[in-house]
Amino acid sequence: MSTPKNARAALGTAAADVYTAPAGGAKVTMMQVANIDGTNPVAVTVQWTDSSAGGTVTRLCYQADVAAKDSLSVQAGGLILESGDKIQALASAAGDAEITVCVLEG
Repeated sequence: MSTPKNARAALGTAAADVYTAPAGGAKVTMMQVANIDGTNPVAVTVQWTDSSAGGTVTRLCYQADVAAKDSLSVQAGGLILESGDKIQALASAAGDAEITVCVLEG
């Protein structure tokens, strides 16, 4: 049976782990990035790090502009994460964006 889980993070200017898949793996069901700055756009990058490929990084969106007070759906629904795989993210300005990742584990 799959277990639904959520992960969230405020984004900084360096790639940081948002979610790491457990031993049973996980399926990404939704990823949303919100610009919480009331004035300025922010560029966001969301990436998958494949632990079975030596930590190879695949960008799911790269420096995508998100307008002030807006959000971006990162199209990764159905992405299967194996044990140790990670979702990482960063923004052009620290504290201006937040990410939510929803998965089914197991």
